[in-house]
Amino acid sequence: MATEMDGALAPGDAAERHRAFVLGYVQPGLAGLIDGSVSTLAPIFAAAFATHSNGATFLVGLAASIGAGISMGFTEALSDDGQVTGRGDPWMRGLVCGVMTTLGGLGHTLPYAIPDTWPNAFALATALAILVVAVELMAIAAIRTRYMATPFARAALQVLLGGALVLATGMLIGSA
Repeated sequence: MATEMDGALAPGDAAERHRAFVLGYVQPGLAGLIDGSVSTLAPIFAAAFATHSNGATFLVGLAASIGAGISMGFTEALSDDGQVTGRGDPWMRGLVCGVMTTLGGLGHTLPYAIPDTWPNAFALATALAILVVAVELMAIAAIRTRYMATPFARAALQVLLGGALVLATGMLIGSA
């Protein structure tokens, strides 16, 4: 049987390291990506449909993404110290969660950096943003399948349903 002394891992050690990786990095990163990708949809698309201004929408998306990243990062870091749950260093979890939250929101914010002076700028930015949202949601489903043992079809249905509801909410409120 392999031991740490000869450089190989015992079977239980590899499973424990994988568990620690999932709890310390994947789970907070996934929570952040979901929050950033989904919770920013409503304010970004509400701003887009209310103003039809790429510049204004970009600023709202930037503020929502960075603000959500800061909030989620602190929430994760302060949720527990890792001693009771075994989820690892709270500040590292907070950093991972915060960065992934910010990136999740920035993905569908960036298309609105297209200048309003371009022909059909709003329609192009909105189409690209919706495409990015679809890619983000499929990435979330793939990560849930890979690390959380969720069947892909179920994970995709769940994130697409949630994302579609939030997206429609933003579009409806922005169009009102």
